[in-house]
Amino acid sequence: MTSVKLAIIYYSSTGTNYQLAQWAEQGAKEAGAEVRLRKVHELAPEAAIAQNAGWKAHVEATKDVQEASSEDIEWADAIIFSTPTRFGNVASQMKQFLDTQGGLWASGKTVNKVVSAMTAASNPHGGHEATILALYTSMMHWGAIIVPPGYTDQVLFSAGGNPYGTSVTQGQDGKMVEDVEAAVKHQAKRTIEIASKIVG
Repeated sequence: MTSVKLAIIYYSSTGTNYQLAQWAEQGAKEAGAEVRLRKVHELAPEAAIAQNAGWKAHVEATKDVQEASSEDIEWADAIIFSTPTRFGNVASQMKQFLDTQGGLWASGKTVNKVVSAMTAASNPHGGHEATILALYTSMMHWGAIIVPPGYTDQVLFSAGGNPYGTSVTQGQDGKMVEDVEAAVKHQAKRTIEIASKIVG
């Protein structure tokens, strides 16, 4: 069987979505995938980042993580996106990355990519589902094949039961409220499983 090529593309300001992306990477590798972990370009001004100790620390800690490019999209059989929610939508950094893929889209190179998405917010009803659905709307325009976790494993219930994609609440202390590691790994493995059927 051909090894699935998976791009995990994330944006994270203080580290929650980066952790989700790392767990997805672990799950995908356990499933035998070839993985690229990539962050999208930071758009926020340095002055804004400097005012938030957690944000500044995370930027410094992930300075060596390679930035995502159109080549990563073209290379991948499957893509897992992870983004914070911003007023019920994807973060502007992720949105800009998606918006700059018009060339790939126009040449048909986004068609039949297998995609799945994850998110985080600072409260339980802060736009988790809306953010993932907003990202999936773009994926429909891409002609991608959306693979949500649904309720395909019991681990999803203990993680909050989001059928669209794993989501987590980040508490005021900066830590995750729900235990979602197993759900993220399951979602990654399910994405690889479906992609392997398409790649052949």
